[in-house]
Amino acid sequence: MEQRKIMSLGRSSLVISLPKYWTQLNELKQGDIVSVAINRDRSLVIFPGVKKDKEIRKITLYVDQDEKDTFIVRRIIACYLNGFSNIRLVSKKFFTVTQQKAIRKIVRMLYMRIMEADSKEMNITTLIDESKATIQTGIKRIYTISSSMCRDALTALKNQDTSLAKIVYTLDDEVDHFSFFLLRLIRKAAVDPTLATQLAVGPIDCLDYQTLVHRIEQIADQAANIAKNLIMLEGRQQRISEPLLEKMYDTGWGALELYNKAVDALFSNHVADSVEIIESRARMGKLDQEVASLAFLKEKSTEVIWCCCSIRDSLLRIAEYAADIAEITLNRSYKPPSA
Repeated sequence: MEQRKIMSLGRSSLVISLPKYWTQLNELKQGDIVSVAINRDRSLVIFPGVKKDKEIRKITLYVDQDEKDTFIVRRIIACYLNGFSNIRLVSKKFFTVTQQKAIRKIVRMLYMRIMEADSKEMNITTLIDESKATIQTGIKRIYTISSSMCRDALTALKNQDTSLAKIVYTLDDEVDHFSFFLLRLIRKAAVDPTLATQLAVGPIDCLDYQTLVHRIEQIADQAANIAKNLIMLEGRQQRISEPLLEKMYDTGWGALELYNKAVDALFSNHVADSVEIIESRARMGKLDQEVASLAFLKEKSTEVIWCCCSIRDSLLRIAEYAADIAEITLNRSYKPPSA
């Protein structure tokens, strides 16, 4: 391996000379442009001329007529998360009505568009310009939505307001949509050093952000579950007793405060708050037991008890996921500067 000495040029620039045989081999002269890329190991790669943008990644999926629509959806999601921007679906006979509905639904969820379609083939492509996206901004967006979902779900619980509960339930799709996009971006950054440099993330950042996105999406799911149970009770003309409502409401606000504090501590790198959140999670268990006792003591309807147990589980999970986010902050505080 040939070695070159770094020299100073002006007050702030450092330069090295290019090997003469390499410039001759690539027919380069003074004034020509070269492209530089950073590898994951922090080494540099120099390309003669302007480096062309990477080709759009394409894949073809062959679908059996009797293939379950849920499996087709999972295959499309897997391709999307692994960076494929153009997905061609080909049926060996023709797409069934159920398959077509499932494909169109997941296409909307992934911010994709069907460019061409007939009875045997569909060609779908991505719509979002990933070069203009930032991971941190996207995470803050889905966090804001999920936090408002939790707040509104608790308000709907306290007032047994099914109209508000229905709004909360529909917002879960918005979090799911953008979560898929963020996971795709994070996974691409994990294997593409140039993209990682553009997004200012390292390998450990990709791992932490992937876990964070999953936890935020799961918290939104729990808010939607609380709303769903309220809607179910309204449909069966059942109501929760006031003492139990108040206890669940207080427990829920405690869990939501932990969640908001955990995300704030993550972005502000406040380790002390993260430790406090992890310790507070243990105290949530006591409130959870009080909710369980009231549910079985105060309620006579098995349907109400079942729904209350489901809501209670969601409240506890929100606190658990908040503690997981706090763990990320604590772990990142010991991250090597270059990681």
